[in-house]
Amino acid sequence: WQAGKDVSDEAAQFLFQSFRQLLLYATVLSTITIILNLLGLLDLVERVISFPVVKLGATTQVTLWMIIKAVIIFLAFIYAARLLQAYLDYKIYPSLGIDPGLGHALDTTFKSVFIAVGVLISLKVVGLDLRLLLVFAGAAGIGVGLGLQHTAANVISGFVIIFGGKVRKNDWIEVEKGLGMVTDIYLRATKVRTRDNIEYLVPNANLISNTIVNYSLSSPMIRLDLPVGVSYRSDPQQVKEILLEFAEKEPMVSKFQKPMVRFIEYGDSSINFELLIWIDVRVTPRRNVRSVLYFKIFEEFKKAGIQIPFPQRDIHVQRDLNLQVTPEP
Repeated sequence: WQAGKDVSDEAAQFLFQSFRQLLLYATVLSTITIILNLLGLLDLVERVISFPVVKLGATTQVTLWMIIKAVIIFLAFIYAARLLQAYLDYKIYPSLGIDPGLGHALDTTFKSVFIAVGVLISLKVVGLDLRLLLVFAGAAGIGVGLGLQHTAANVISGFVIIFGGKVRKNDWIEVEKGLGMVTDIYLRATKVRTRDNIEYLVPNANLISNTIVNYSLSSPMIRLDLPVGVSYRSDPQQVKEILLEFAEKEPMVSKFQKPMVRFIEYGDSSINFELLIWIDVRVTPRRNVRSVLYFKIFEEFKKAGIQIPFPQRDIHVQRDLNLQVTPEP
């Protein structure tokens, strides 16, 4: 099944990897249990590792065997949570037409619930009285009040981001003076990958408190302006026609709105124009389209004999022929 899927299908690959990990985990546990049972060593191993490790309360003793069972159960819940998330992303959400941002929020919720249930069952296997969690919750509250305010703010902001819908997975946002795609939203931080494949972990509190430029919130279409200067000998109307002609033919320029040319000013050395184009920022890098268009502008102006001037100054030196120089005594 996996061999017949496209390697670029991330949802299918994630489902395959999740199912493979869970199957491998169950296979290893089953194999070890069966081998020990066939050799008659299962009861012996259990008795050997059933020595007390820590004592809880007056009567409860936690053994190494209990800890191992708790870890096995907890890992099983983690693998199951990953498989559930992968199946929802691959099959359920596309069938129901659920938005990727909402799907990511649901994934985070289901995963948190699964892990929380796994923790409670693991603690119950260890023999810990779950009423003690109230004591730990009180201690955690004191810790938050004393020194974990920033962490608590990031966690609360994470829930606001996940369920607020203003920043979602696969959104394109401005981060660290660059453009990047939101790849994951964790409870403490949000991971953003730029076009240069650099990943930033942005604290959630920063995303909530600062101004965010989200190009995917309503429309990913943005307008770019390319300044162009030509010689005063050039015909402005011809310059406009040349710029519009190749801009409309360029595949990287969106057909969202037609390109425009503005006559900006009479400069010191040139008459200046602006070529205004629209692009889909999710698929078209701004620097790439600027580079392609400037190459094309240079080529087309050269064919048409239009000069691109550079700053220059004319210096006129005048000599006064009637100037008389009086020799020094």
